[in-house]
Amino acid sequence: MTTSSRSPAGPSGLTAENIGKRFGTVRALHGIDLDFPPGRVTALMGENGAGKSTLLRILTGDHRPSEGRVLLDGRPLDLNSPTDARRAGIRIIPQEPEIIPHVPVAENVYAGALPRRAGRRLDRAELRRRITADLDRLGFAKVLDPDLIGSELTPAQRQLVEIMRALTGDTPPRLIAFDEPTSSLSEHEVEALFALIRRLRSDGIAVIYVSHRMKEIFQLADRIAVLRDGALAGVVEAADTDEGALVRLMVGRDLSALFVRQNVATDRVVLDVDRLSTDDVQDVSLTVHAGEVVALAGLIGAGRSELALALAGDLPVRSGTVSLSGRTLRPAGPRAAIRAGIGLAPEERKAQALFLHRTIRDNTSLVSLERLRRRRFVKTREERELAQLYADRLRVRAPSIEAEVRTLSGGNQQKVVLARWLARRPDLLILDEPTRGVDIGAKAEIYRIIADLARDGVAVLVISSELPEVLGLADRVVVMQNGRVTGELSRDEASEEAILALAMAEDLSTDDRTDDPASTGATA
Repeated sequence: MTTSSRSPAGPSGLTAENIGKRFGTVRALHGIDLDFPPGRVTALMGENGAGKSTLLRILTGDHRPSEGRVLLDGRPLDLNSPTDARRAGIRIIPQEPEIIPHVPVAENVYAGALPRRAGRRLDRAELRRRITADLDRLGFAKVLDPDLIGSELTPAQRQLVEIMRALTGDTPPRLIAFDEPTSSLSEHEVEALFALIRRLRSDGIAVIYVSHRMKEIFQLADRIAVLRDGALAGVVEAADTDEGALVRLMVGRDLSALFVRQNVATDRVVLDVDRLSTDDVQDVSLTVHAGEVVALAGLIGAGRSELALALAGDLPVRSGTVSLSGRTLRPAGPRAAIRAGIGLAPEERKAQALFLHRTIRDNTSLVSLERLRRRRFVKTREERELAQLYADRLRVRAPSIEAEVRTLSGGNQQKVVLARWLARRPDLLILDEPTRGVDIGAKAEIYRIIADLARDGVAVLVISSELPEVLGLADRVVVMQNGRVTGELSRDEASEEAILALAMAEDLSTDDRTDDPASTGATA
């Protein structure tokens, strides 16, 4: 395994030379020597706070380095703004696309460089000609309507607009950086994006790919650069390494150390679901005991999230019963479920769980306000003590509990969601994709929290699309397919092959499906 940061390509392409960056007394980057050769995909990995975003912002002109310099083809670049970087052919596809909501796709793509007639009026004929030609050239004509208004775009279409911005303009791109580009894409859209990135590579464009998803990294990357604590921990050829070696570079410990294996389940049944049916799930039965971690696995669309929402009172139950610690629950909405002792950390934390412009304190105390009130007023001191207690317990990294949640990393935002429920002390906690979009270090802390919950006697139901996570966390695995339970596996019985066999059982029984798991969008 090589750790050289220099490519055999020599001075061609973009190079970061001895880059350092300070923010006041905080040293965010130091001594970064890394090149990005043309025609290769360099994956950039590291925990949240490792320096990935800071390095990208220096390369794209958002930040000036405190030390070192950026070179293009061996010549120093003076990057004072993103405009300077764009003129040099350096582009970034941000994780959160910046879309103008009230104008169509065509005007969003060429914002700032719209064709004008007589220097003033928008030349709509030229705009139509240009957007049509670019959509055809990039292969987006069937998936992106140039007349769609920005506010009507799906997350995938918003990403495509950003990609078109990067690939159009007077200066041809030399380097394109993708920052967590698949976080809101479907399996089909991910494959289309990967095909585009491979085409960019074959056209001689340097690509930086930032992602926490190991599978994507090994599918796409030629080489992988790992940052840790603001320094370059190593650069490896993707073909010469594996997931375990990357984890050791990122966090300094083995992947096997991430999971806390334990056996603390008791005989007391906390959740008892008997033949539950909704519009999306049919005849589901399962149990979860106190201190037990049960994982729900299955392919995309199996009905796992819909079952979780039904248990939490967010979706109507058509038939069947749900009992919590021997008490039958009546379908009366989320408030009744919370009062009964059920907590849900949903899949989309930003859209479904968090108030991003409110503080950590506000978000943590949200479901505990009943016991924090004196008449109509919240007891502020008790609220602060509660939020601080769980921020400390879960190691939330923030200046204070008065920081707005939108300023936190994905892993710390997820910890705030967990802090909310720990403060409530539920009997059953449902965690839907609890580590989606968080780095390896944050995953390890979330796994520790889940182990602590089980040790405290909480029944935990985990939904995860990562099979290693399912196998590492679960005492039992319940597998779903097309809204039904197709099987249950003990910890000793569970394996990736056994889970996929149950997850695909009905698919493989039909004549119009293939035997290739990839063709099913298989994400268990």
